[in-house]
Amino acid sequence: MTSSPTAPLSSFPFRLIFLLGLVTAIGPLATDMYLPAFPSVEHDLGGGAGSAQFTLGAWFLGLALGQFSQGPLSDRFGRKGPLVVGLGVYALASAGCALVSNYHLFCVLRFIGAFGGSACAVIPRAIVRDVATGKKGAHIMAQLTLVFGVMPVLAPGLGSLVLKIGDWRWMFWIGTLYAVAAIMGVLLMLPDTLAVERRIRFRPVEILWRYQGILREPVFFSNALITTFSTFVMFAYLGSAPVLFEQRLHFSPGAFGLFFGANAAAFILGTQVNGRLIHRVSMPALLDGAILWAFVLGCAFVALALAGVVGVGHPWLTCVFIVGLTGALGFIGPNGTVMSFSRHGHHAGSASALLGTMQYSFGSLSSVLVGLLPGGGAIPTAIGMMTGVMGMAIGDILRRRTSHLYDAEH
Repeated sequence: MTSSPTAPLSSFPFRLIFLLGLVTAIGPLATDMYLPAFPSVEHDLGGGAGSAQFTLGAWFLGLALGQFSQGPLSDRFGRKGPLVVGLGVYALASAGCALVSNYHLFCVLRFIGAFGGSACAVIPRAIVRDVATGKKGAHIMAQLTLVFGVMPVLAPGLGSLVLKIGDWRWMFWIGTLYAVAAIMGVLLMLPDTLAVERRIRFRPVEILWRYQGILREPVFFSNALITTFSTFVMFAYLGSAPVLFEQRLHFSPGAFGLFFGANAAAFILGTQVNGRLIHRVSMPALLDGAILWAFVLGCAFVALALAGVVGVGHPWLTCVFIVGLTGALGFIGPNGTVMSFSRHGHHAGSASALLGTMQYSFGSLSSVLVGLLPGGGAIPTAIGMMTGVMGMAIGDILRRRTSHLYDAEH
């Protein structure tokens, strides 16, 4: 394995991409698998109605804050060591969640688990930047997303299956075993893609200055804004899904899992079509087209939700709009991520961490927004997702103004 930031694509085999995809999938596993168990979690831990939503908020907050430190650590100590430590912290916290009976302690453990698990979001993206840039990087990112995207298909169904044969605590034991298996895979298979001579020593005060410098870079900021608000769109959907589909639309657990699978499949399809098109169409053009697609669908979704057309009267039409928006995200995520890192080869870990912090911070806000919006049914979901689309559109306008900086290097 070469340490060059532009190593040939063939130097990073699919088995390692598959491993990184499984590592990255810890996030959606820990998020999506226990969505069907919200009522059981609220009952057993005694947090009261709606308290399970705050446990999800604790998870998102831990991811946001954890990524802030994971990037500099991986730039200083390499990719492999911090990833193993992060997985270990997640495994221990997940085991703790399976054992505790106190609601507040459960929230604390969810936060700690997310803090460690944030390494699984930051470091794989930095590894991709270590080995490839441009179209090659987008191709690897599309393959990585393919593996990562399978988990939202499987997780809700797995959660429903677990509830049929056991209780919600089993889900966290599954998370613990998954993390232990990932640790073994990383130790045995994954080389460190950041050579010792390329590692950056830092003092704590320098971290903030480094983040400030990255954030002020126009290419990073505009593309990171697009990617951040694409996460906002997804989290607005995730935050409203249990209430919308189980309480408003009265989906059975099987139908709920089926819709989750279809939605994740649309996301995967988008990433894979994108991975093929990047060899013929420029990434900026694909990004523009996907954002336009999302904008048109989002406007129609909001208009029809306010008119009462989508929602309880036509539940599957509601699904069509959500699936269509999610499919657009399959184009936006990989391209926006690769383009945001294009000028930060030696700071890929820090850039990845800053991007992740932005994504999960704004993603947490989306869950709050959906919860505060009146009207119920499809209206909060539509407005929440459209808010994210508007943010992506603003980021795209800024990206167009700085496109000459990206074009100069590509």
